Amino acid sequence: MVIVLQFLLLIVGFVLLMKGADWFVDGASKIADKFGIPHLVIGLTIVAFGTSAPEAAVSISAALKGSVELAISNVVGSNIMNVLLILGLASVIYPLAVKKTTIRFDIPYVFLASVLLLVFGVMDQTIGRIDGLIFWVLLIFYIIYMIRLTKQSQASGEDFEPADENDKVWKLLLLILVGGVMIVAGSNVTVDAASNIAAEFGMDERLIGLTIVAFGTSLPELVTSCIAAKKKETDIAVGNIVGSNLFNILFVLGTSAVITPIAYRPEFIFDSIVAILVMVVLWLLVFRKQKLSRTGGVLMLAMYAVYFTNLLMQALR
Repeated sequence: MVIVLQFLLLIVGFVLLMKGADWFVDGASKIADKFGIPHLVIGLTIVAFGTSAPEAAVSISAALKGSVELAISNVVGSNIMNVLLILGLASVIYPLAVKKTTIRFDIPYVFLASVLLLVFGVMDQTIGRIDGLIFWVLLIFYIIYMIRLTKQSQASGEDFEPADENDKVWKLLLLILVGGVMIVAGSNVTVDAASNIAAEFGMDERLIGLTIVAFGTSLPELVTSCIAAKKKETDIAVGNIVGSNLFNILFVLGTSAVITPIAYRPEFIFDSIVAILVMVVLWLLVFRKQKLSRTGGVLMLAMYAVYFTNLLMQALR
């Protein structure tokens, strides 16, 4: 009976996520048009931060409660899932155009952050407060870069469409707010239900973080990017994932580490290396044609299937 209730809660969580993401994308893209903000910037900042809220809530809460394995595995697992599973699915729905700035700066920046996470963890088996502060400095630098990118795009008058005069700013902001609340609420309900179901089967905390919790906290990115791809808002679809991965490391883990040092288990080395390789694969797939094709998406989905199968084999040992 308890398991049935948890499955019902999963369905409720999915419904909240679907509708919330739909409103969130609509509001964000129309706000971008209203103020002449490039959709890519909206995807890399507002949408990315909004969809990273579940990871932040779970990881910071886990750090405070001493569940340090969940704090790191949630972020690393989400980042791997975001690129291979979510971008893979989104590009199968509709091929995703990728901006030059994303290829030249954003993807390499996520790669750098992922490498630093591995280096910090291997050095002393801990993501400490100094490491967290370094992540925060990198986050501030990135936000400054985004502000400059917005000003340059506004000056050139590119990358946005004429706004609908009937769209009131306060209504669009309300749409984003309500959509964001529904995303976070839906994710929380889904994560709790999924974690309870997983716990019934006695799964290791690291594996729960890399699979069930990572999937639950990545649901906002999944739904948002797939809906954005369906609406052909490809800048939001790609920017959401790249920005979300960056926020997951720099903001979520950075904040968690500043609150309390996080132990880095040797098992995380493999997961961190996979997260780094994932960004390399993404860059290789898009740097020539500036597009993530359906073929590239299928390849990424196949790679995630291999990674997930490996996790399942670990769980069964």
